[in-house]
Amino acid sequence: MPRLAGLVSSEPVTIDPTSAARLAEGGLELRLVDPSGGDFDGWIQADYRGFHDERVSGERVAAFRAAAAGRRTVGVFDADAAEPGTPVATTQTWVAPLTLPGGAQVDLWSIAAVTVAPTHRRRGIARALLEGELRTAAANGVPIAGLTVSEATIYGRYGFGVATFGDDLVIETRRAGWEGPETRGRIQFVEPERLLADARAVADAVQRARPGAIRYDDFIQGRSIGVVGEEKAKIRTVRYDDADRAPQGFLGYEVRSGGEDFTKHDVLVWELLGATDEASAALWRYLLELDLVATVHAPGRPVDDPVVWQLGDLRALSRQRKDRLWLRILDVPAVLAARRYAARVEIVLDVEDPYGLGAGRFLLEAGADGAGRVRALDGAAPEGAASAALTIADLSSIVLGGVSPAELARAGRIVERTPGAALALERAFAAERAPWLILGF
Repeated sequence: MPRLAGLVSSEPVTIDPTSAARLAEGGLELRLVDPSGGDFDGWIQADYRGFHDERVSGERVAAFRAAAAGRRTVGVFDADAAEPGTPVATTQTWVAPLTLPGGAQVDLWSIAAVTVAPTHRRRGIARALLEGELRTAAANGVPIAGLTVSEATIYGRYGFGVATFGDDLVIETRRAGWEGPETRGRIQFVEPERLLADARAVADAVQRARPGAIRYDDFIQGRSIGVVGEEKAKIRTVRYDDADRAPQGFLGYEVRSGGEDFTKHDVLVWELLGATDEASAALWRYLLELDLVATVHAPGRPVDDPVVWQLGDLRALSRQRKDRLWLRILDVPAVLAARRYAARVEIVLDVEDPYGLGAGRFLLEAGADGAGRVRALDGAAPEGAASAALTIADLSSIVLGGVSPAELARAGRIVERTPGAALALERAFAAERAPWLILGF
């Protein structure tokens, strides 16, 4: 049974007995899958099938096995199915540090690979899986859970709220021009396997400074630069070294055919990351000045990416904003006390949680030093304190500073118990930078 890094307890992380019992009533078995065992082959096929991807074979299965060794892999099995060794539902979890405003990090229960076979819909399987993961995370002292979603209508009912956004950028290179800064370093091609260590170092530096970023393992980081994954043969990688020859940024990109016109290739950015603004600028300029390229597509960029202001023609750029990281607070005092605050605040928060995990009345206080103090309240609010009521999903949305409490109040999602409470939250919860999930998971 898996022991997940970052947990206080060294005990194995087992399945949730409540969800297991509920599924057993319907003739289904919830169990852990050993990545080194035969069940894992069926599990990975079920995972890929759930997202309408092609079958996985050979080297890719081996890579997934290696990555799963540090994760908790769960499947739901139907003994009466034609292929009982292939699960009818999947999920996978691991613990990773999540950066909060101010630079502190908390453990995040990262949830991925949530699938249910179309043959087993409407049997309560997804509910059992997600509720079980939340109870398991809370029981192991992990204060917050997170995931990225393929369907945005599902997860709010479990207390998740969207906490970060990303911009999908499309830039017409011939029209854009470059009005960004000159840089003093050097860009050079580096093969993915050799680049990985430097990419991890750059990513770690960015993660420590950017709210909403989490630390990735070699598998997730490696996929974005072509070390592993089905697209690895298509990805080209370059590194930016500063004037002192220290690696400060990297880029993984794919050049796609523009059809019959060889001068109109399209570039897809898999990852562009700079530990410094200079590194990011140099990598963007490299992309925009590639020969025989007409457009650059860069999905999931931070909403405050400065490249928008480095183009000669702003109208060469189009962007579409999409949700990225969804969070679900499990321990309100632990999470709110860990982050820093941009303004003084004394506010009572009445938090509603359908599962009771984060429900309660809490007093949040922050002074001029930005440190937060949180305690549960049994009685009335202190005299002069602001007061507001909200759901655990909405508290999870605002915790990184990427969603406006005032906007949620205008939408009727945050209820002001005292006038100006939403504005007090707005000022206090503001982050030094827009939160950003660097890579999906």
